Amino acid sequence: MSSHLLIAILIGGMVAGILDIGAAAAINRKGPVAILHVIASGLLGAKALKGGSLTAALGFLLQLAMSIAIAAIYGLASLWLPILARMWIATGLAYGVGVFVVMTYVVVPLSAAPSRPTPGISKITKDLLAMLGFGLIVALAVHQASL
Repeated sequence: MSSHLLIAILIGGMVAGILDIGAAAAINRKGPVAILHVIASGLLGAKALKGGSLTAALGFLLQLAMSIAIAAIYGLASLWLPILARMWIATGLAYGVGVFVVMTYVVVPLSAAPSRPTPGISKITKDLLAMLGFGLIVALAVHQASL
């Protein structure tokens, strides 16, 4: 792996992850700290929802770690499938859909986060749009590293 790809993974993952916090805050009409508490609840359970600044910091670190891991999967896959770097818009959108499905229907249900009511179509659509953006950011970073 080249240093350019490693930097792209780190930057793409961090930018996408930070913007995802903002998107989640806007979608859920909550402040970023509340979103970070929800993220931390994936590890700590319901008690994280009433946590303080340390819990929010943990949520932020978890968000960055997950986002960089998601970017690393795409970046490393691009070494075997160069089309991921060349056709970054189409593949980034497809990756965003995949990330949405895995996070929504695998990762969150298997986490310690408290269960929530099934969201309506509006919430699902907004969350999916946010993940499409996430996928595009990661794919653009990998594309730039391949030039």
